[in-house]
Amino acid sequence: MTAPSVVLVGPMGVGKSTVGALVAERLGCAYRDTDDDIVAEQGRTIADIFVDEGEPVFRAIEKLAVHKALAEHDGVLALGGGAILDEDTRALLAGHRVVYLSMDVEEAVKRTGLNAARPLLAVNPRRQWRDLMEARRHLYTEVARAVVATDGRTPEEVAQAVLDALELKEA
Repeated sequence: MTAPSVVLVGPMGVGKSTVGALVAERLGCAYRDTDDDIVAEQGRTIADIFVDEGEPVFRAIEKLAVHKALAEHDGVLALGGGAILDEDTRALLAGHRVVYLSMDVEEAVKRTGLNAARPLLAVNPRRQWRDLMEARRHLYTEVARAVVATDGRTPEEVAQAVLDALELKEA
């Protein structure tokens, strides 16, 4: 059975894509991001899907993309920030090496500027980010084998912390 060597979860802007690519490079395997899969398949941005179709349609598309990637990808896989909202997805993640990349709201502001390109953060982004994290933090923790804080760390330091947390050796 094919399974990702590492699955990264966490909030938007935490660095899943950057760290995931670094971890894959260090492990000598492929990197995949389910958000990129969705954009490629749909031919439009995630923000456009949210605006045009609404969050429930996006979440259904995301669920299929995540389930497909978990079944066929054997490298490092990064999931969108809300992928863990789906109960079936959380159940599927149970057998995988999942790492929750965490950060606090001040770090989120520094990294993303909590900009308008994030559809769930369009109005009062700082408060909305906090509310999203309150709703999701326990779900990230539920699926994770390890939690790696990203605050004040470089992507390289976070990538090393992921490898250390999972006791994986570089290729």
